[in-house]
Amino acid sequence: MSRQQSDGKPGLAALAGVRVLDIATFLAAPFAGTVLADFGAEVIKVEQPKVGDPLRRFGTPTEAGDSLVWLSEARNKKSVTLDLRTPRGAEIFRGLVRQSDVVLENFRPGTLEKWGLGFEALREVNPGLVMLRISAYGQTGPLRDKPGFARIAHAFAGLTALAGEKDGPPVVPGSTSLADYISGIWGALGVVLALRVKERTGRGQFIDIALYESVFRLLDELVPAYAKTGFVRERMGADTVNVAPHSHYRTASGQWVAIACTSDKMFERLAQAMGEPQLAGKAEFATSQARVARRDEVNGMVARWVGSLPMQEVLARCEAGEVPCGPIYDIADIFADAQYRARENLLEMVDPRAGPLVLPAAVPRLSETPAELRHAGPALGADTAEVLGDLLGLDADALRELAKSGVI
Repeated sequence: MSRQQSDGKPGLAALAGVRVLDIATFLAAPFAGTVLADFGAEVIKVEQPKVGDPLRRFGTPTEAGDSLVWLSEARNKKSVTLDLRTPRGAEIFRGLVRQSDVVLENFRPGTLEKWGLGFEALREVNPGLVMLRISAYGQTGPLRDKPGFARIAHAFAGLTALAGEKDGPPVVPGSTSLADYISGIWGALGVVLALRVKERTGRGQFIDIALYESVFRLLDELVPAYAKTGFVRERMGADTVNVAPHSHYRTASGQWVAIACTSDKMFERLAQAMGEPQLAGKAEFATSQARVARRDEVNGMVARWVGSLPMQEVLARCEAGEVPCGPIYDIADIFADAQYRARENLLEMVDPRAGPLVLPAAVPRLSETPAELRHAGPALGADTAEVLGDLLGLDADALRELAKSGVI
């Protein structure tokens, strides 16, 4: 584990000089802000006075009064309290927009417009503004006004229908927050693309992302296969639709491994590793199409071989045969793994409020302008005085008056 992701030099951050106003809540749009902040953008988290982002209370609580999710996913951000629903709060926000590059939001479509803070209104203040807008179903369409969370997005996008055993119910596809994180990644990409256009034209734009679209885009050939042949893919447990063996198998030591045979050459290597090279020469197993037709038989053979050996022996034989195979890890395994240590995927830090923490490292890994973990998620309003003072020139008296009236 590492206390810092890199030895990057100050001033060389990829997004140094970019100022982002994060007025979103929970995870999707805020995670886009986390990605941007990891790479040096100044991300100012704007939260409701007194209560803050509900993400602070979502997940495992800590001594800081904020959850571990907050400390991890609001890292590298500043926190400012501001009630956007009040005229004075909206006025102050417009002042911040005037001096910023990006706004991140995930209110229901039309909410910001009701407050006079929609994209067109803010573009009058700052023509170069880039606004990321993430919502359940996007800014258009008959469902635009419906609420939604990642679980609903997984279902609507077609992912949940694929998760689970063939004869069992659909299950959570790994994480209930997957669509949020994926949407945040798409959102960060959209922001960087829009900023690139702004460099050329001076003109901003908004990015419209629906939670379900972020997942739907990643379902490989699901769309063209249905359009071309009418094929409706169903749940297959650990298996994969077009190839076999490509599944999970239990070893003699009780641990599980994943084996991926995506080609005939790969199956030939697996047959060699299994000590049965003749299998690759048999017509009923020689091609992917043939193996898929005999999926249960093929899986049975591999399962018996894997089940006869301890996990380390399976891994060693597959490695020697250049067969893609890996252990199925839980989080305890990950913390003990040498690859994770070598890549510094687990970052150690000491937070002044929560004490020792270990957080996941940023992705991607840039050779010249790497990400850096500067601090964990901040206390509510920790940077209000600094930000409003530095950017808008508000003095202590003005800040006290704003606090008294509930604007901050």
